[in-house]
Amino acid sequence: MSRAAIRYAKAILDIATASGKSEAVNADMKSITAALAESHELHVFLSSPVVRLEAKKNALLEIFAGAQQETQSLFQLLFTNKRFEILGAIAKQYGHLYDESIGVEIAKVTTAIPMTAEMEKTISAKIAEMSSKKITIENTIDPSIIGGFILRIGDMQYNASVSGRLNELKREFSN
Repeated sequence: MSRAAIRYAKAILDIATASGKSEAVNADMKSITAALAESHELHVFLSSPVVRLEAKKNALLEIFAGAQQETQSLFQLLFTNKRFEILGAIAKQYGHLYDESIGVEIAKVTTAIPMTAEMEKTISAKIAEMSSKKITIENTIDPSIIGGFILRIGDMQYNASVSGRLNELKREFSN
């Protein structure tokens, strides 16, 4: 994440909070993140040095016509500063800062397969032990952990994966 994206995100959050629209702007940022994730063409379009800045700004204003005034002013700011390529990073960073401002923490859970209801219950119990904040779970699938899960909240990590247990056994046997 670039420092510029973090600065832009903080500034937009400050402006949105002052106007009482931080939640609505967060919804805009989520739709920007989703649009960039779903459309490789949009990402390439915004990153291309060949495409005129005016065309980029107009396209964003048209695509996100229902966006809040604060979000539209971000497009103008990116136009002025010639920084459209960091829009996705700004949107993601805004989401993190917004969650932090309302006391929500992200729990990153890595599993070998998609989470089942039983697994989610087990993970939620472990989260309650680790944090008293409201938690949003982000699930990542990584077959290399074989089974179980790895839970990260902030700078804390709990490894209940099969590969983690195997590595522990390997270290114990080598000692």
